[in-house]
Amino acid sequence: MTLRTIALFALPLALGACGDRADDVRGVDHGETLLSVSASGQADSRPDRAQFQAGIETWARSAEAASTANGEKIAEIVAALRELGVAEDDIQTRVVNVGRIDWGDRRGQFQASNVVEVTLRDPDKAGAAVAAATEAGANIVSGPNLSMSDPEATANLAYADAYKAARKRAEAYAEAADMEVSRVLYIRDAGGTQGQTWLRGADMASDATMARVQNTAPPPVVAPEQASPGMMVGTTRSDVYIQVDFALRPK
Repeated sequence: MTLRTIALFALPLALGACGDRADDVRGVDHGETLLSVSASGQADSRPDRAQFQAGIETWARSAEAASTANGEKIAEIVAALRELGVAEDDIQTRVVNVGRIDWGDRRGQFQASNVVEVTLRDPDKAGAAVAAATEAGANIVSGPNLSMSDPEATANLAYADAYKAARKRAEAYAEAADMEVSRVLYIRDAGGTQGQTWLRGADMASDATMARVQNTAPPPVVAPEQASPGMMVGTTRSDVYIQVDFALRPK
């Protein structure tokens, strides 16, 4: 996993009410100043899992004949995947259907369909697996979907990076104001994205932060040096956002 450079966003400086008692909401004590910082963090990781769906549609004059033909073909597809090294537990049925066709050239016939979802622990083999399923007769193929088996690990790297960025910015503000950071008062997870997956943050995330996350363009895919022909695994980026409130005090 590699860590990318973080980006910082608007950093509003709010002067805490320095009265005779602590602020009931933020916990700012007398003589302290409230600094609210918004920051982002990024981390990249290479996907270690690929999933795709493969299946077969068959037609016949009776439901039994369509179903029988379909069962034979899906068995051939599964056998081809198993021969490629795909474990039985990594092949899961997603759709089984038999129905009468009441329109078009096949009106009056019966259509049977069977679709399985295939999980590959080595995404570089996805291209070969799709080809094997197609050669075995699959006429329904979708994917692959590249992901990480432990997405939290990469997301946590990004969150840690975001906090470091917030702390560094807080220290810069404090230095400029001839103050120092005394305490962390509040940390809010504002969510983010991991590839095409939404990382949900705290429900109180600001509208501005939500809009920034949702309007972030998908990162470019960078292909690794060793990838099978036709299969670009690339990397998946995690972009996360946080808000941190610090208490500053005079030096």
